[in-house]
Amino acid sequence: MLILITYDVNTGTADGRKRLRKISKECVNYGQRVQNSVFECEIDNALWLKVRHKLENIIDKEIDSLRFYYLGDSKKAKREHIGCKPSLDINGVLIM
Repeated sequence: MLILITYDVNTGTADGRKRLRKISKECVNYGQRVQNSVFECEIDNALWLKVRHKLENIIDKEIDSLRFYYLGDSKKAKREHIGCKPSLDINGVLIM
């Protein structure tokens, strides 16, 4: 399933900046960054539950926020990109 993860972390303190780095590092393990605080993740339900739990345990729920948008299985029909930083096909072939 395709899930869009967005976050807003209060970075006014050293702890906030640390949480921001942790959230970003966790998201990059499971998806593609498409904006500064936005990731597209193509993952199955079991892995999604694990990722969501990890992210919830990183943020401070009093001053930070997470948003999850469930876009289903048909990613091509649900997203359009215009401008710089074209997105990669996360299910495509990776050539190194």
